[in-house]
Amino acid sequence: MGRKVRVGIDVGGTHTKAVALDNEKYEIVGTSIVKTTHSHKMGVAAGVIECFQKCIEENDFSADDVVFIAHSTTQATNALLEGDVAKVGVIGIGKGGLEGWLSKKQTTLEDIPLGTGRVIKVVNSYVKEKQLTEDYVQNHIDRLKGQGADVLVASEAFGVDSMKKEELVREVAEKNDVMVSAASAISKLYGLKRRTRTAAINASILPTMMNTAYSTEMAVREAGIKVPLMVMRGDGGVMDISEMKKRPVLTMLSGPAASIVGALMYLRASNGIYFEVGGTSTNIGVIKNGRPAVEYSTVGGHSTYVSSLDVIVLGVAGGSMVRASGNKLIDVGPRSAHIGGLDYAVYTPTAEIKEPQLEFFSPKEGDPEDYVRIKLASGKRVAITNSCAANVLGYVSESDYSYGIIESARLCIKPLADYLGISIEQCAEQILQKAFEKIEPVVNGFVEKYHLERDQVSLVGCGGGASALLPFTAKKMELNYSIPKNAEVISSIGVALAMIRDVVERVIPSPTQEDIAAIKKEAKNLAVRNGAVPDSVEVQIEIDSQTNRVTAIALGSSEVKTTDLLKVCDEKEAGQIAAKSMNVSEESVKCALKNDLFFIFTSEVKGKDSVRILDKKGFVKVQRKDAKVISFAVKDWEKSVEQLWKEMVSFKAEMEHGPDMYLCIGGKVLDFESALDLNQLMILMQSEFLEAEPDDIVFLVAARYDMGYES
Repeated sequence: MGRKVRVGIDVGGTHTKAVALDNEKYEIVGTSIVKTTHSHKMGVAAGVIECFQKCIEENDFSADDVVFIAHSTTQATNALLEGDVAKVGVIGIGKGGLEGWLSKKQTTLEDIPLGTGRVIKVVNSYVKEKQLTEDYVQNHIDRLKGQGADVLVASEAFGVDSMKKEELVREVAEKNDVMVSAASAISKLYGLKRRTRTAAINASILPTMMNTAYSTEMAVREAGIKVPLMVMRGDGGVMDISEMKKRPVLTMLSGPAASIVGALMYLRASNGIYFEVGGTSTNIGVIKNGRPAVEYSTVGGHSTYVSSLDVIVLGVAGGSMVRASGNKLIDVGPRSAHIGGLDYAVYTPTAEIKEPQLEFFSPKEGDPEDYVRIKLASGKRVAITNSCAANVLGYVSESDYSYGIIESARLCIKPLADYLGISIEQCAEQILQKAFEKIEPVVNGFVEKYHLERDQVSLVGCGGGASALLPFTAKKMELNYSIPKNAEVISSIGVALAMIRDVVERVIPSPTQEDIAAIKKEAKNLAVRNGAVPDSVEVQIEIDSQTNRVTAIALGSSEVKTTDLLKVCDEKEAGQIAAKSMNVSEESVKCALKNDLFFIFTSEVKGKDSVRILDKKGFVKVQRKDAKVISFAVKDWEKSVEQLWKEMVSFKAEMEHGPDMYLCIGGKVLDFESALDLNQLMILMQSEFLEAEPDDIVFLVAARYDMGYES
């Protein structure tokens, strides 16, 4: 066998892109791009395989060299958007009497609107527990099939405690070659109506997703790939394709998830607003404490128990076209040059730009007739876009994917500028300003929603159009920004580098140490079962005190990684990164603590101590202001934690607010922001200290709840 290779394939709306990475150095050893095969009889699976085969044929590796292969997919999202869904039959299971009446009411679903005028058709049935036999279940299945149900959902009132009854329905249905979605296999949270609805949405896309899964898996095997085929999840992890066959709904938004995972491999800031900028739309999400923000998805206005990235999609991007009327620039987007069937002016050879004339048109039937295009002497027409404006104003560098022919852009913008009665530069500025006016409220909304410290937020841009929007936005908002290397194929890199992510959620009022240990173990075992190497798995615990929901998030590698992405930083280099993150001089930054795994730097900023935790690769794991850091031996953890808590607690309106705490132990940085009080914090931390040696030295950072609170 030659070198080991990791392959990531991102299935986009227009293109399918593959990237092959050296497994030890994480260097790109091959790329390929093909058109996404929506109309092929194998669907997008054909493009996945075509892209992979092209990648190995054009580069120096073989199928035997592949140690990891994964792909993202738009299939689940598109199926729901386009209404490519099966009719669902729901079999509710519960007791009789009043309790049964409530169970029946909660498992009886109406048709589920998809927000696009299309719906998931649903028919319902209810089985009392005492009548639950194979023959009785068969009768209900026959009845639902007679009503046109293509797939089934089994949902029991207390299925999260025991799935035996739901499994019986599954067994009988599968004997009839009918696909089944067991509600308690999708989520272990109480909330019967919501859990049943989530399972119904999952079931509705099972036929479409299963066809794709089988086609892709078969083609991968025929290509000689022996390792399991993994699929990107919408929450940023990957799962085995066999798991995807059961829970395809988890792949919603896997495209943006792939991009953010790729960006995080290159990003050295822990808090930021993430932009995936394409030609037509931009996905905007949040990175907090080095992790993407995840929440439950909403389908057609209905909440589900499907975790995916918290993303807002805007109809403004690198290829957005300009709208003008009454000698004024009135908007940018949502239609793009791609939708209008036009080339960008900035990518058109200057020799072709002869006698440019301003025209107004409607890109699609029903669209306003005030979109702008430029007619050339040859009869060819081109579009003025955000990318054109950004190139003219110098926001795009020669190394950027969006870099084009500035003179071509200037020549095409001039007729529009003349129409507006302003200069070319002023016209370009107005174009980007219109785009910015859509972006700014989204950024501010995320900053507020996730309680990000504004002066410590940076913008991160990926996708081919990143430099068309990011530099201007960052300048207007006075924020730092970064566009990672290989931004245009960052999604494929993210797929190749994604880790196995599994989540276990339970409703546990006042969780005990035993409860925490049990849910951590369950999450780790789930990740291992899905392909993670046991020693690589880390489990993060989060507690929602309002809902009593305890969440265990397990992250693990599909194999032991031998080399990280970046070389090790020394103290000086790490200090430079910390200083840049704090927007202070290098001289004002002090290394407060360090060991073989981490550096912790502090600096006084506006009268408060800012803190940065960096790992030895230079990644900022935690960035907080008004914070304090201490070190102590494991055997002294209880008194040390209690003392720091009391020192950093805040008060407002006679209410106590505990500090956010971050623990550096072993090779992990654990976030305890969700701890409601000191007692809960102690319960959460105890399981970590039980696994450590008494004389091990650990680091702890505490950040006050709010700068405005009095302590």
